[in-house]
Amino acid sequence: MTNAREVDLHPSQWRKFLQYIEVPTDPGAPNTPWLNRDLIPMPKERRTYKIWSYFIYWCISGLCISGYAAGSTLLAYGLDAQQAIVTLVIGGLIIGVLCVACGWMGERHHIGFTVACRFSWGMRGAYFPVMVRAFVTIFWDGLQAYWGGQAVAVTIGAVIPGFAHMKQTLAGGILLTKDFIGIIIYYIFFVAIMRIPPERLQKPFIVSSVMFGGTLIGLLAWAVSNTHSGGPLFRDQVSSAVHGGTGWAMLFGITAVLGGWGGGTIGQSDWTRYANRPYAPTLSQLITAPFCIIVCATIGIIVTSCAQEIVGSLIWEPFLLLATLQDYYDDSPRVRAAIFFAGFGCVCAQLGISIVLNSVSAGMDLSGVVPRYINIRRGAYMVAFLGLASNPWQYLSNASTFLNVISSFGIFFAPFSGILLADYFVVRRCMIKLGDCYIGDKRSIYWYHNGIHWRAPLAWVLGVFPTMPGLIMTTRDVTTWNVWVRIFHIAFFVGLLISFVAFSVICWVSPPGNVGIGVLYHEESSFQAEGEPQTDSEEKKELV
Repeated sequence: MTNAREVDLHPSQWRKFLQYIEVPTDPGAPNTPWLNRDLIPMPKERRTYKIWSYFIYWCISGLCISGYAAGSTLLAYGLDAQQAIVTLVIGGLIIGVLCVACGWMGERHHIGFTVACRFSWGMRGAYFPVMVRAFVTIFWDGLQAYWGGQAVAVTIGAVIPGFAHMKQTLAGGILLTKDFIGIIIYYIFFVAIMRIPPERLQKPFIVSSVMFGGTLIGLLAWAVSNTHSGGPLFRDQVSSAVHGGTGWAMLFGITAVLGGWGGGTIGQSDWTRYANRPYAPTLSQLITAPFCIIVCATIGIIVTSCAQEIVGSLIWEPFLLLATLQDYYDDSPRVRAAIFFAGFGCVCAQLGISIVLNSVSAGMDLSGVVPRYINIRRGAYMVAFLGLASNPWQYLSNASTFLNVISSFGIFFAPFSGILLADYFVVRRCMIKLGDCYIGDKRSIYWYHNGIHWRAPLAWVLGVFPTMPGLIMTTRDVTTWNVWVRIFHIAFFVGLLISFVAFSVICWVSPPGNVGIGVLYHEESSFQAEGEPQTDSEEKKELV
């Protein structure tokens, strides 16, 4: 009798535990297997981002350490400094146009990438692009945290010179102990900031932009005033492009720029859904995005070039340059004061970019997988933990590895973008039935065949396949050069265009039966969540 009673109690206790760990709800937004308050079309009271908010958003996205170091990738292709800047201008302008296109569904229907995948891939098929993006974001987050930890170490070292000169290492000599301490402190700040909901992050973003903007201005003033020129990278002539002519090298560079911001472009709707009115993000996407990307990377090239003439080393990461300057000026108190504020600016930049490009988007992705128990905040914490566990100091230990990682990301993201843009603009003409994006059975017009829209995976494979041989060959031998490797180095263009055209043609030949149904934009009355919580009496009936 006692054993039977204990067995009967376990399901009830387990159910109470599951209810306890469910994410918070809002009126009209219950927790179901397909939605929670972070996945629904953004309600009016939470749409708080104005035009200036998106200006600050792109100051975060463009003025960042990865943007500062983008020149290293371009020069690795054999471009000189002037050609690299031209490449940045072209790449930045293309990013601006892509951001407007990818963010349109967020601006109009107030849904993010996670939910948008459901009408393109099917309710179950959407798990694939969501999980791929989340997986890739883990490594991005680890990269940003590693750099953020190094920036924290530099900032602390400016106050405590003994800390700056610590030589102890971990992970077989790859990771400095002081950097690991910096990573832990960085994550403490990160956890605190992620307590703030995305719709209230404007003020922290302002602080981050101002601090790192000051760091860039200070480094540029120091560099130019000491050399009175642009440095050797602007004076010395490059012998020739690494592979092919200058035109090919510039094309490869443009693709690398697009790949570096690929996650930001495909995830634009994750942030444009917070717009308080139509077209609020558009001006910043078209103007501020390319401007900040171009300015930050150009400053990075100039400062790195001048620093090479001053200290004798080519140092692309600003926090490593700051650490070098502290040694170069023999721990001068004035220099340490400047390094403290500049280092803190780098820390702020890393916190901002991690939240903007990684945490919110990946948190929403994981929320789409298990909506009852994961929201944006919990998902962001999970990504942060997994990013640290990925050992970023291992895969970022040399520049060539970084270049390959950045290029590889574009292989997967570009076809996702092509399919989403083709489906939304060409096939559906911006018309979506929002309610059906949250129904996980045959009642939804986006259920297709067992929840999977076969046209999307087919178009994705067609977009990815031409670039995979080059990726494999490059991974095995970086010196390999043939037509497949060349296609790999323009993977973003190839993947985007092929998947866009392939999906459009497939839907023209075999039209899905749910086209032309829904609304052109989200109104408060056009969406009503299904699956309201059951009453106690209804739950008891099901248990019986």
